[in-house]
Amino acid sequence: MSSVQESLALIRRGTEEILLESDFRERLESGKPLRIKAGFDPTAPDLHLGHTVLLNKMHQFQKLGHTVLFLIGDFTGMIGDPSGKNETRPPLTREQIIENAATYKKQVFKVLDPEKTQICYNSEWMDKLTPVDLIKLAATHTVARMLERDDFHKRYTQGQAIAIHEFLYPLLQGYDSVAMQADVELGGTDQKFNLLMGRELQKHAGQKPQTVITLPLLPGLDGVKKMSKSLGNYIGIDEAPKEIFGKIMSLSDETMWIYFELISARSLTEIQQFKREIAEGKNPRDIKFLLAEEMVEQFHNHAAAVHAHEKFVEQFQQGMMPEQLESFGIKGGTKIANVIKEVGLASSTSEAIRLINQGAVKLNGERLSDLDFVLKESETIVLQVGKRRFAEVRGELPPS
Repeated sequence: MSSVQESLALIRRGTEEILLESDFRERLESGKPLRIKAGFDPTAPDLHLGHTVLLNKMHQFQKLGHTVLFLIGDFTGMIGDPSGKNETRPPLTREQIIENAATYKKQVFKVLDPEKTQICYNSEWMDKLTPVDLIKLAATHTVARMLERDDFHKRYTQGQAIAIHEFLYPLLQGYDSVAMQADVELGGTDQKFNLLMGRELQKHAGQKPQTVITLPLLPGLDGVKKMSKSLGNYIGIDEAPKEIFGKIMSLSDETMWIYFELISARSLTEIQQFKREIAEGKNPRDIKFLLAEEMVEQFHNHAAAVHAHEKFVEQFQQGMMPEQLESFGIKGGTKIANVIKEVGLASSTSEAIRLINQGAVKLNGERLSDLDFVLKESETIVLQVGKRRFAEVRGELPPS
């Protein structure tokens, strides 16, 4: 296998699309170090595992000898990326953006090689644009073209407001690629319109249009919506080892495989072996332990990962080995009070509700207070009532 083929195989893993792959191959064959761009708007402090899908891919490019441009959107962050949003985002102040950007700059090197990373701020060129420049930029595309974008189209047809400044966002993100002379831009699948805008504006500027690489969005702890601080379903890369480990262990078994695919450094061959082991009867929890340890080790160290594992087992089992936990299969969609009753940790749903209100119930080691919590299909949880009463519960698909 040639080095170009090896590079392609590495970059293809976990990607959704490479546009255009023929152009990308030509760039790789040139042997010239490429300029790899990925932008992050600091609309909230701290990076989370969802960000590491892009960061890991950037690190792969670094290992291949290319130049990584980590773009902090301190200008565009004040507008707010409308991608995937069903309403206009509230604008942030420059002070809020600068404060959030400081945490990004501090945390990004938990993944990227600092010696091979250029940190850029798009205010460096955006602040220099005149009103005439912005009008010329806006003139490159029509309103009809903007409304082809899925989220804009949905909002327009549903009668929801679209502020004019939101149309500027894709243009400004595209202009970043012109200013940075990017060869490749990475982004989530929800960014495809914006990424392609960069290609169009580079053509207008007489540059060779960038290769666009889209990557899937990492689901949050709920296993449904993309990981987001605003949704509260995130795992922060700067969180304590205990928190990272516990949150990984709370993932559904189905979601666990997505995490292995998108953010684990383990080979696809090894992941397939894990799946075979589970099919042959191995407890999925034991495989999830490996994922949780890997994440803690990546953002802290090996000793912290081992300690978090030990504390997790100690907290839940209190002398019981994992194999000795009684396991139950309960229909997905069942409310937590009913789950507690069905596994025998309470004699009735009313008693279960009383125990929850008294703070006597723990879910995955954390005190449970949400009476509306619902067991999801393919989700595995550990319930604890009192000091020594445990049950492992797996959400099952309803009978067909």
